[in-house]
Amino acid sequence: MIISKDISFAVDEHIWGHRLYDEQLPHLTVLEFLNVLLSNSDAPLREKSGEAIRYQPQHQTRLRNLLFNNPYIDLIRSEHIPDDAKWSRWLSLFNQDATEPADQHLPQLRRNFSTFDDFGRAIELIRASAFEGQSNKRWSSRFVFPFGPDALYEDLRFDSKANASNDRRFFARTGELLYLMMSRAQRGAELGSQIVTRLFAHDAPMNRLVKALQGEPQKASNSKEVGYLPHAHDARFDQLCDDWLAILNRDLPVYDGLDHLITLTGLNLLLYFLEQGRRTVRDAEPVEFLCEIISSQRTKIRSLSIAGYQHNQNLSQRAVLAYIESLRSAPEWEKALASDDPSGACAMLVKQKFQYEKDDDSSLDGLSGDQLLDRLADRARSRHEQHLGKLHGTWARAIGLSSRRLTRRVRYAPSDRLLKALVVAVVDGAMEFSEFLAEIHRRYGIVVGHAEGRRFVQSQQIDQEALMNNANNLETRLLALGLVRRLSDSCAFVENPFSRRGAV
Repeated sequence: MIISKDISFAVDEHIWGHRLYDEQLPHLTVLEFLNVLLSNSDAPLREKSGEAIRYQPQHQTRLRNLLFNNPYIDLIRSEHIPDDAKWSRWLSLFNQDATEPADQHLPQLRRNFSTFDDFGRAIELIRASAFEGQSNKRWSSRFVFPFGPDALYEDLRFDSKANASNDRRFFARTGELLYLMMSRAQRGAELGSQIVTRLFAHDAPMNRLVKALQGEPQKASNSKEVGYLPHAHDARFDQLCDDWLAILNRDLPVYDGLDHLITLTGLNLLLYFLEQGRRTVRDAEPVEFLCEIISSQRTKIRSLSIAGYQHNQNLSQRAVLAYIESLRSAPEWEKALASDDPSGACAMLVKQKFQYEKDDDSSLDGLSGDQLLDRLADRARSRHEQHLGKLHGTWARAIGLSSRRLTRRVRYAPSDRLLKALVVAVVDGAMEFSEFLAEIHRRYGIVVGHAEGRRFVQSQQIDQEALMNNANNLETRLLALGLVRRLSDSCAFVENPFSRRGAV
């Protein structure tokens, strides 16, 4: 099966899809996902059997030039010259570097903003909302907060002649994969309608301000087909969808909820990555994150959490090698070995299954079956280590699941940001603390207390008291965040301040 003509060698894609990518962090994944959904807003998150999903992303070249390729505006705002002179001076300087000169847009900008200072303040306000505000990324790979449909656009690269092409470094198809997952969830259509209603309001105040700068949307000249997801159904897709619906139904502004959506999207995609790896290697142990709740004293859990982190870090590479090794016992491989030309038949099978034509300009012809699989494994290992093999470490850090704090080695230690997102998604009103621990373990494999860490106690890797103290540290942490109410020393409730029903 040909997954994509753009791929010259495919192993990772058969396990996880095309594609998960370490440099496309969760916030960029959600932005790409919203671009796909915007282009399909007439039937959002509705995958039709036998039909490929396509989308035509926006470029919004004018907007991103004004926001991120416009270093002169602050300087000109500070000059004590007439308003007309400010506009004239800005236009002259802006056109020197802009890929799209502002001459044709100047009359509209002057109609939308009564003074140059108003124009400058609008740019300052929207620019301040940008993701990675202090980043040194090129201006065409910087993204504004998704205030509405006019604020969405894809990653672009401009050549020396100002011609734009989409770049797959930061919009690497992970958002497309997310769209397919949501479309295949049981409540996907319900979620699609919610997102269109809540996030794609054209008359939202900040979206109107963005449109005043951008004008009419600028779209890509051609539509594109989304990536490839090998699984028709998965419980993780449903959990991901349910988390989005829970947060969108909370009593908080959608803009405030977006950070929780990004965090939990990253957590669920990380779990999908690890769960598919576990299934491929046929590992009987569940995917879990034994989390140390950082306190003033060193805990016994730290070394065990470090070990668990390293186990998960190596899981995906084991999965790649196991997937290749599984070919040895496949009927078609045995048939190829028994053919009149086993070398040629095996090479043809590898080409068909993995889109593997040659290695470093060397032909695969003439290699025995074992030699062919060994070379395939080496190539797959090397390719995997470049990006996908880094996803666990990069994403765990990005969502606040892992930390080096107080130690030289990485272990699972959740940040306040992740803890808040978990409470907002999981708790509807109030939930008894032990029930909360059980629920985050059931949904996300997060182990904090002794009940959820029973297997570690039974195998004598850690004692029950250490896990009980760890749970107490989490309760104290949530209390400091205003997310726990204690009724007595032995009774505490986790409370979601944004629940529609309110606390009980």
